Amino acid sequence: MVSSHLEPIFAAISLISIYFFIHLSNFLSAYFLYQFNRPRRNQDFIIVLGSGLINDKVPPLLASRINKAIDFYWKQAAVNTPPTIIFSGGQGPDEGLPEAEAMQSYAVEKGIPLEHTVQENRSVNTYQNMLFSKEIMDSLKPEGKYKSIFTTNNFHLFRAGIYARQAGLNSQGIGSKTAFYYWPNAMIREYVAIVVMGRKRHMKICGTILGFALFVSVLSFIFS
Repeated sequence: MVSSHLEPIFAAISLISIYFFIHLSNFLSAYFLYQFNRPRRNQDFIIVLGSGLINDKVPPLLASRINKAIDFYWKQAAVNTPPTIIFSGGQGPDEGLPEAEAMQSYAVEKGIPLEHTVQENRSVNTYQNMLFSKEIMDSLKPEGKYKSIFTTNNFHLFRAGIYARQAGLNSQGIGSKTAFYYWPNAMIREYVAIVVMGRKRHMKICGTILGFALFVSVLSFIFS
């Protein structure tokens, strides 16, 4: 039988489990809703988020992001002024050229006019993708009145959207499909990354719950 003095501790553990279950449910709900995002075809810019090169070539995962931008570009061009595509990605230590350069070359080979593309070749993470791309858009549209979207893989949409807001961008995301075999692992990594992003808040909440439970347990032991 569990000692009555420990009951508050077990109750706290249960409460923390419920907290993270709700957090996970919110994450999955947001992921699901993001899949139905359909931006209007009146964008000024499309930001393509980098994900790394393999042997200085665009790998399938990154190609799917670029193809998503290309598809949107041509659909908008058919009914409106075509957008400028910003290829965002710096040069890794094991890469012979900036990711943005390889991405741009890929898109131009697919028929996108070079003059409708821009390289952002300084970023090394998603937040910098958004921040440095915003600097480019601000320089091209000094009045600040522009519309933008970003493309990435569908599993990455939610977290990328958070980084966009942190960078001061009011930008919607559209996601490319991910191979089924890769999806479970990618979703686990995304959720862990989301938890890490909010680690200070989670630590405060969990610490408060456990601290209160310990306090109650000590009082129970003293006055029993």
